[in-house]
Amino acid sequence: MSDALSMAASIAASGLHAQSVRLRVVSENLANSQSTAQEAGGDPYARKVVSFAEMIDDRQGSARVRVSEIATDSAPFRLVHEPGHPAANAEGYVRFPNVNMISEVADMREATRSYEANLQLVRQAREMISATIDLLRTSR
Repeated sequence: MSDALSMAASIAASGLHAQSVRLRVVSENLANSQSTAQEAGGDPYARKVVSFAEMIDDRQGSARVRVSEIATDSAPFRLVHEPGHPAANAEGYVRFPNVNMISEVADMREATRSYEANLQLVRQAREMISATIDLLRTSR
């Protein structure tokens, strides 16, 4: 039983790590949502997206989740007509990041919920392992 609980906690821990990376990337996207290029006509910050993949743990014979890639979103940048802006091109347009605040907040909420669910599983596994150890101690 303890091996199964240990495996469950390990699987949940991989989920915790993956979702913490996802939260960090979403936070970076939100922080840079208004960042423009340093020079006129240059590219602004490009939104990043996290991809997950399954990883098989041969030692325990179970699947884990891992971050497979942090890629740049290929969606087009937003163009805003601001002729006086230092990053404006010759036509007066400034390229702003391809970050959609609503999507980022929704992604953050989903990642937070998943993180909390994995954290709860780790806590429950730890409590059950502790209870098993207590039972073994009292049965001697």
